Amino acid sequence: MTKQTTGDTRRLGRNLSPAALIWVTAGSWGLTVMVVAYLFFLLLSRGAMKDVLAAPIPEEKPVLSETAVVEAMPVTSLPEYSPPSDTLASIGRETNPRTILTNRSRTSVVEYTVQKGDSIFSIANKYKLKPETVLWANYDLLNDNPNFLSIDQVLQIPPVDGIYYQWQENDTLDGVAAKYYVEAQDIVSYPQNNLDMTNPLVEPGTYVMIPGGWRENQQWVIPTVFVPGAGVSNNLVGPGSCALSAGGLGGSGYFVWPADNHYLSGNDYWSGHMALDIATAEGARVYAADSGVVVYAGGIGGGYGNMIMIDHGNGYHTLYAHLSSVLVSCGQSVFGGSVIGLAGSTGNSTGPHLHFEVRLNGGFINPWYVLP
Repeated sequence: MTKQTTGDTRRLGRNLSPAALIWVTAGSWGLTVMVVAYLFFLLLSRGAMKDVLAAPIPEEKPVLSETAVVEAMPVTSLPEYSPPSDTLASIGRETNPRTILTNRSRTSVVEYTVQKGDSIFSIANKYKLKPETVLWANYDLLNDNPNFLSIDQVLQIPPVDGIYYQWQENDTLDGVAAKYYVEAQDIVSYPQNNLDMTNPLVEPGTYVMIPGGWRENQQWVIPTVFVPGAGVSNNLVGPGSCALSAGGLGGSGYFVWPADNHYLSGNDYWSGHMALDIATAEGARVYAADSGVVVYAGGIGGGYGNMIMIDHGNGYHTLYAHLSSVLVSCGQSVFGGSVIGLAGSTGNSTGPHLHFEVRLNGGFINPWYVLP
């Protein structure tokens, strides 16, 4: 059979053309190469599987709990710390149940009920405002007179310094702005006024805030009383007045404190309160700030209560108000430093203090300028 097959092949080769014979030969060699490559791949694969099977199986690591992890951590011994006793005291902390609010600016008017010991100055400081702002916002109660402040009054406290104004019939933005020395845009652009920027109409009776607004105070003061020798004869009507005669002690121009305390308990000197409110207890002694003649001694209106006024004969006058007792009489000469009365809270006052004024040639000056 082999000889026959070989013979058949040879005969087939003799029967093929040269080109066909080349293709048959190339196909035979290609098939041979593919068979050899497949056998080589099988050998390599069998060797890799042996390596995999021979490799050791890794052991599964146990998962440690948090306690085990902490116990497994290395421990380092530290020296014992003993802080000094004063250090322990300095870091003490007390529980504070109150919530601390953010320090945001207030945007609306609030009400405040006047308490014992209050003054326009102290209330303004509490709300970080100028005293004039509080005074102007409560004209219907105080009439620009801080001495009219009394316990249990309910004050309107604006959010910012300026004028809290009730709009009147026939008011205009330009007119109100000019009256209080601001620009109309300052009123329109203030957010809490809630005005339409394109058509800013304000209804009569509406309250608006005029930030930065200013006006003069209407002064409610006791007139100055001169002795005849000063060239002016001006008697003050009231139970403490008298017919004055020329002469008497004159001042040195050097002043002493009119009370034992040298600090304030209420209003300082400002445009609406041209005096000092000096801290005193009820019944504390009040001293003449310099030598002179008493030109008024007794009760008087305007919120001053019991009052003493002294003409020092050199252009200066001093005034002492809210006294519980008056220990001198009108027309009497007094020496500087002598007791003239006792402190109190008469008139419009929220607590004992001495209202002390200094005037020069009839005009007010700041007492801080002359007190030592």
